[in-house]
Parts: sequence; structure tokens; C-alpha cells
Amino acid sequence: MSTRARIRAGDKAAFAQLFDDYAKAVYNHAFRLTANWSAAEDVMALTFLEAWRLRGRIDIEGGSLRPWLLGIATNVARNARRAARRHDDALARMPRGEAVPDFADEIVGRIDDAERLAAVRAAYGSLRRQEQDVFALCVWSGLGYAEAAEALGIPVGTVRSRLSRARQKLGRLAEPPPAPRQVVGDKGPAKEEIR
Repeated sequence: MSTRARIRAGDKAAFAQLFDDYAKAVYNHAFRLTANWSAAEDVMALTFLEAWRLRGRIDIEGGSLRPWLLGIATNVARNARRAARRHDDALARMPRGEAVPDFADEIVGRIDDAERLAAVRAAYGSLRRQEQDVFALCVWSGLGYAEAAEALGIPVGTVRSRLSRARQKLGRLAEPPPAPRQVVGDKGPAKEEIR
């Protein structure tokens, strides 16, 4: 019995041999048609599935089955392109949804805000209580000097002097610390060994 007759009759071993003989040729043809290795693999796989389905149409007489397989691959690739085009068209007709926000940026922002808030609270905590009261009323709550003086029951001049001292202290805390001086021969901070 010829190979063609065996494949036509559903001989799995003969079909496996057909796959071994022509899979590379079908893949290369599919790659040339699709210009995409992944799509070429899909076309190759579908080609052999379709060849199995159409095996009853094989003429018993004839030579190589390579042209038959490449013809099937060409049709499979064309159908895949058509399906992809229909899919893209369908997606284009769908209403556009809002972009999903990237929560990573928000979380990083919250961490930064929490760190800044902790630094502000530490700096605020370094002030004397009277300076804290004036600073909170004038800077954070936006009261004028007279309004803060009235709220605290102190003279306006005292509000001004306490706020000035608070700003000076906080200004010194906000300045970056001076860079450590490097001693001649010093190679900088020692690096920890990673174990």
C-alpha cells in the first residue's frame, strides 16, 4: 500500500511520517506568509490538523504531498489573517473604556507622602509648644497675626516673634546636612560585604 493510500485510510504512523517529512517546509512557508514565528507555528499546526481532516481527498496516485500541504497552509494563513482583521474591526467598533490607572505610581506617591509627613511631624515636634500653636494657626490654618493673637489670647507682637522663631528652626531642619569632608587617603564609606 502506498504512503498516500495509507494516509488516506487514516494510518496514524504514515501521517506521523508525513509530519516529520514536511513540518519544517510548512513552517518555513507559513513564516514567509505571516512574518511572525508564533503565527507560523499556529499555521503549521492548523495545516496538519486540516490535512488530517481532508485526508480522504488525497489521490492515491501521485508524487510528493508537499504541494498539497503548502496549499493547505496558504489557505490556513489567509483564514487566520481574515479572522485577525475581523477581530480588529470588532474591537475598533467597541466603545473605548477609560484607561486603568497605574496603582503603583499612586502607592509610591503615598509612601513618599507618608515619609514627608513623618519628617514634617518630627520637625513640628521639635518646636516649643507655644511655637507649635502659632505655627499651626498661622501657617496651617491660614489665620492672620491678629486672628492668631485673638485665638491664643496673646499680643500680636508675640505671635510674630514666635512664628519667626518657628520658621527659623524649621528652615534649619529643611537644609540638607553638610557633606562629610573626605580626609586625604580616605576612600569613602566602607562597603558592606554581601554574603
